[in-house]
This record gives sequence, structure tokens and C-alpha cells, in this order.
Amino acid sequence: MEPLKALLLLSGVLGALAELCVMPPIHSQLVEKLGQHLLPWMDRISSEQLNPSIYVGLRLSSLQAGTKEDLYLHSLKLHYQQCLLGSASSNDNSDCQTKSSEGPLALYLLALRANCEFIGSRKGDRLVSQLKWFLENEKKAIGHNHEGHPHTSYYQYSLSILALCVHQKRVHDSVVGKLLYAIEHDHHARQGHRSVDIEAMAGLAFTCLERFIFNPDLRPRITTAIDTIREKILKAQTPEGNFGNIYSTPLALQFLMTSPASGVKLGAACLKASASLQASIQDGAFQNPLMISQLLPVLNHKTYLDLIFPDCQAPRAMLVPAVEDPLPAHIPEVISVTLKVSSVLPPYKQTFFVPAGSSLEDVLKMAQNTGGFTYGTQLSLSGPYLTSVLGKEVGDREFWQLLRDPDTPLMQGIADCKPQDGETIGLRLVSW
Repeated sequence: MEPLKALLLLSGVLGALAELCVMPPIHSQLVEKLGQHLLPWMDRISSEQLNPSIYVGLRLSSLQAGTKEDLYLHSLKLHYQQCLLGSASSNDNSDCQTKSSEGPLALYLLALRANCEFIGSRKGDRLVSQLKWFLENEKKAIGHNHEGHPHTSYYQYSLSILALCVHQKRVHDSVVGKLLYAIEHDHHARQGHRSVDIEAMAGLAFTCLERFIFNPDLRPRITTAIDTIREKILKAQTPEGNFGNIYSTPLALQFLMTSPASGVKLGAACLKASASLQASIQDGAFQNPLMISQLLPVLNHKTYLDLIFPDCQAPRAMLVPAVEDPLPAHIPEVISVTLKVSSVLPPYKQTFFVPAGSSLEDVLKMAQNTGGFTYGTQLSLSGPYLTSVLGKEVGDREFWQLLRDPDTPLMQGIADCKPQDGETIGLRLVSW
């Protein structure tokens, strides 16, 4: 292990000769407020609300939650062991099927590594085998001629490769080759729009593979793919400084921080992104626990690749719960929000009156309670997402897109989006 660590450190020194992506310090109070948003989620240890990403984000941050952290990891272990290693009856549970799918399982492996645990036991080997089985299944879905698509997404495909890599588990060349081909031919793009999230996660996975030299025959293609991804992400920077959008910027910065480069203005791009992030944090844009968990490591100058050799003894400031503001004595303001659904016949449009600060999910609940409107959701690690609206179910490679009238896609989910007074929110079924 020590020679390998020395090799990786040498690579870092050589990389320092190129331009680096460096995050300037952000005020500690802003970082603390982000961490405080995660504390209530760590009290939600029911199986459907457990989120390994929260634990990973905290462990890579400058903050800690003390015994609450330990209890959360214990709950994660109990749940995943019961789902993956328990009896066949446990695996019949729909929540187990969701949690033991590709993405959540990969994040759970990252959570174990964040606690300085290597997978080595029989139970650990079964976890690795399960994740490798998922990747093989996804590889078959993509097909020999690359004409298909993963059952999940190239994001989860990349995340799974990364999780195995940080545990120093080799991934077969044919599995890596499918991701390389997707990046080389833009097969990961959705509806003509490039996904910075997918590119950043693929870049982290390739960088890990390159450092370990697990796939020597693919090394030239992997190195080229890393350069290609860096170039694409830098080109995706908006005038405001975001890479793609504000919520894809933290993961993009994680990749860029691991990817020094010469001949590009990497440092300037990262400084611009940092300024945009700080403004968004001050405006309260980050409320979703998954997004916060990807952001906190960046603010501590860490990335998922630091899980290769995690520093579990690094000092971290203790988080204390935020002091709740007293409830206002006056009656809350009531606002109007109009729901519009164009993907059904006849089209639906109705205005509802809700308390100010209500989420879009609150508006949908009111619409359903008043009659004439129905919807269905499914929980995910980033929150609930729509699976049906007015009886119209999502099909293969479809999703319900949220729009601010007339045609501006929303970056938040139904639980995080808070419509303003007089706004019209559209729901549109789209394919990708």
C-alpha cells in the first residue's frame, strides 16, 4: 500500500506544475449553516429516508455531527445488510429493491470508505459482487454495438465504477469501455443537452482508474477521456460562473480539483464558479440534502477521490442545531400558484391559494385534495419525483419536467421548489 500511496503523491506533485482548480475560503458561518441543514435528516433513520450521501458529505467536510454520525452509519449498515445479505423475504421489500439498486449501493460503499473501512469480509465481497452484477447488467442493456442505454443512467454507472475503484476493486475492461465509448460519442447527453453531472462523475471514475492503473490497456483512452471531460465542463460554464447549473457545479468542481491542466484557464474558471456558489449559498439556494452533501467536500478542498486514502483523524468542527426562529404571530401571507399540464387531454390548468413558502409538493397535495387532480411520486436520494400526473404514467426513458411559465426548466424537485406569488408552474412529460 505504501509504494502505491507514494506514487499517487508523486502524481500530485507533478500535477502541481499544471494549473490547479483551487477553491478560495468561504465564511465558516455559511458552511456551518449548510451542515445544520443535514442534522434533521440524520434523525430520519427510517429505511426509506436513509441517504448514504449525507454521511459521505459530512465525513469529507470540515464539520462533524458526533455520536449522531456514528448512529447514522450504524443505521445504514443495518439496513443494507438486511436488504442485501438477509433472507429472500427481505429482498421482496420494494424499499430494499430501491436502496440496493446501483446508485444507492455505490454510495453506501463510499460511506464505508469514508469511515476508513475496506471491504474484505465475506459480507463485503457480496456487496462488491452485487455492484459488479449491476454493472454487467447495465453493460448488456447498452449492447455490443452501443445502441442501447443503461437501465438507470450513465451517472449511476460512473458512480458504481468509482465506488469499486476507491475500494481498490478492479472493474472489467469491457465495463469501463462502455463508459469510455459513451463519453467519446456523447451517448450520455440527454435531448441534445450535455449533462455536466454525468461528465463530472465519469471524470472522477476515470481519474481513479488512471491513478491505480487497473486497466493498462485502456489507459490512453482513459487519459484522453479525462481531458475531453475537462474541456466539455469548462465550455459548459455559464456567464454567471456555474458549470451547467448551480446544482451541477459542486460535482464539476470535485472533478476539476482532481484534474490539473496546462494551456487552459482552469484557475480563473474555478474562481468564477466559487463566487457564484457563494452567492447561491447566501441566497439559500442549497436546501436539498443530496446537493449539500456534494457541496460540503468542495468547501473543505476535498473530493470523492480523497476516499482512496481518507483521513479519519482530521479535526472537524462540531455541529450544533440551528436556533429556530420563533413562529410569527401574524397570519401567514397567502399566494396564488397556477398549475398547468399540457401532456394530457384535455390540458389541465387551475389556480390554487397556498401559504407563502409552500413547496410545489404542497401545491400538488392541495390540488389533489380539492379534487380533479391526481399524481404519484417515488422517493429517491434527491427527494420525491413525479411518476404520474392525472393518470399519465412515465414510460421508459421519460420523466415529468417542471417548468416555470412559459418554458424555463426548473432545477429543483417538487419538494425543494417554492413557487412565488402569481407564478405558473408547468408539468410536461418528456423523453430522453
